[in-house]
Amino acid sequence: MFVRGLQAGSKINPQAAQAETFNGQDSKDGINILIMGTDGRVGQTSGETRTDSIMVLNIGNKDNKVKLVSFMRDILVHIDGVSQEDGYNTYYDQKLNVAYAIGEQNNHQGAELVRQVLKDSFDIDIKYYALVDFSTFATAIDTLFPEGVEMDAQFSTVDGNTVSQVEVPDDLNMKDGVVPNQTIKVGKQRMDGRTLLNYARFRKDDEGDFGRARRQQEVISAVVSQVKNPTKLFTGAEALGKVFAMTSTNIPYSFLLSQGVNVVTSGQNGVERVTVPESGDWVDDYDMYGGQGLFIDFQKYRRKLSELGLR
Repeated sequence: MFVRGLQAGSKINPQAAQAETFNGQDSKDGINILIMGTDGRVGQTSGETRTDSIMVLNIGNKDNKVKLVSFMRDILVHIDGVSQEDGYNTYYDQKLNVAYAIGEQNNHQGAELVRQVLKDSFDIDIKYYALVDFSTFATAIDTLFPEGVEMDAQFSTVDGNTVSQVEVPDDLNMKDGVVPNQTIKVGKQRMDGRTLLNYARFRKDDEGDFGRARRQQEVISAVVSQVKNPTKLFTGAEALGKVFAMTSTNIPYSFLLSQGVNVVTSGQNGVERVTVPESGDWVDDYDMYGGQGLFIDFQKYRRKLSELGLR
């Protein structure tokens, strides 16, 4: 059934599952997986593609928990061969989310460059990666959760005012270059893939990108925690195969078979979440192009990730 799903997914887009170069490294406790969400559509690997979300998922650890770290996309980092250096100082003058685009321009090595930057900046070793675009994400959710994912939608204030609903860009329904809006109400509801995507990407409340990172973590946590019955990994084998075929990743089939149940059972113990940096824990600075970014204390967050067990 898994192979049948693979074949169905491959027919949707034969190029979608092509894996990129990725020199994954083992971590000390559990397995770290780099998850990147791009603003592209299925099969797009353009050097102009941006990574709207950058997360590291840690599973199979001694705490028997799922651990999730979100890295805010505007963190200012040093990228070898790109950032400025004067022989005395190393400049943190590139935003983290441009690393993928720069790597893509070098023979489609975007995922590998993000891995290298996270290693250089936070001393974190990553074994696998998964790259998900808009359409793949929505299809994955609708395939695995045909009745939707239960969410408790929450937004910050907008222009200082409490809201009961917000208008969010509905990218998948873009037509002739025009993106319509979708209304999402505050509170408990079931979301299909399109709605969940729009909820995760929204950043026009007063929390900005930090609020978006929080919502993305909520989405991943909800997906992990709601696959509570390990047998779903087998009864849903065809669905998983379809999703796998549409995802650019270096995760081998054997990993799904050996670790899939561990992800589900660990998720029942909750998902431990961290955002780098924490809200307000940065200094506003600028990248080499004059764009505003976030300068952070890298040593502090190296210690924090070590305490979490990801290093």
